[in-house]
Amino acid sequence: MSQAVPVGTQAPSRAVGVLGMGVYLPPGKRSNEEVARDLKVPPEWVAARTGVHTRHVAAPHQAASDLAAETVLRAARSAGITPGDIGLLVLATSCPDELGPATACRVQARIGAGAAVAFDVGAACSGWLFATRVAYDWLHAQPGTGYAAVVGVEAFSKFLNPRDRATAMLFADGAAAAILGPADNGFAGIHLGTDGRGAHHILIPAGGSRLPAREHTLQTGGHTIHTDNRAVRAFITGIFPRLINDTLAHHGLTLADIDAVITTQPSPVLLRDLGERTGIPPHRLVVTGDETGNIGAAGAPYALAAAAARGTIHPGDRILLAVFGGGLTWGSALLTWTGATALGVPPPHTGRAPADSKTEGTR
Repeated sequence: MSQAVPVGTQAPSRAVGVLGMGVYLPPGKRSNEEVARDLKVPPEWVAARTGVHTRHVAAPHQAASDLAAETVLRAARSAGITPGDIGLLVLATSCPDELGPATACRVQARIGAGAAVAFDVGAACSGWLFATRVAYDWLHAQPGTGYAAVVGVEAFSKFLNPRDRATAMLFADGAAAAILGPADNGFAGIHLGTDGRGAHHILIPAGGSRLPAREHTLQTGGHTIHTDNRAVRAFITGIFPRLINDTLAHHGLTLADIDAVITTQPSPVLLRDLGERTGIPPHRLVVTGDETGNIGAAGAPYALAAAAARGTIHPGDRILLAVFGGGLTWGSALLTWTGATALGVPPPHTGRAPADSKTEGTR
């Protein structure tokens, strides 16, 4: 198991903060009625087990880079900059356009960010915070970079078996991005970790160099998402409270000092249960998976953008970020909010799953 990689807790003279955010959810949707029809269960059962009410679905012609490009443009407008001002573009995804080149390069070309260095990171649902760590270090090491765009994007619908109960109820498509740059407030610390011994618990097994695309891999569904729900749930229920408690202890804080908790968005039922067990007041735990499903690397930044757009967080608020994902990967950070705006966030979904419902899916 790898050791956590800390960013120094002493804030630099000029912090790296969030200057603007944008999100993009494709207009296509997959309702609980559609999911239930494929799974041959009642729609109410899907809602009760997961807490998800709708999932956005990319159009046949839309790839991950299309979703990401739109959200980076929105984030840039929110920050008051142009694509030409972006010096670094780091993209986190589990659904690249192609195995190569980097999807970030596709986004760079599409938005005209000619001055940017563009590349991908792969850390599943933790990916956006991993990408943020790269941007944080880069901006401090090369202050002439200007601004960094950090985007999480997934097009999971392209890799789903609609008859697989473990994944079809949860995974969906979407993108969220932040523009990072010099600010009065920002990230005070980032810690990352991995444990590759659990890499097989959630993955798309075929299509890479280990199992190249062949007739057999297509026939056996090797190009769709596979997950061991029991193992993944055990990982999440163990890592989430640890991330919260370790971060608070590291910075000498308590939950009373935290204004909002932003995290990976697994099933909303599971996330709310974890929040209650960890002692997080419900109004401080930002849950958006009911309106998006699990959008992987986009889940945490989408929640952060939604909190900003809907007035849940305010300038000077202290935010605890805690993420986890396949790999296995995890990370945490403290972020003092700059007051940045967010573009593209739709009104919240008001439906809620029954409080006593049990979670079938986990991520």
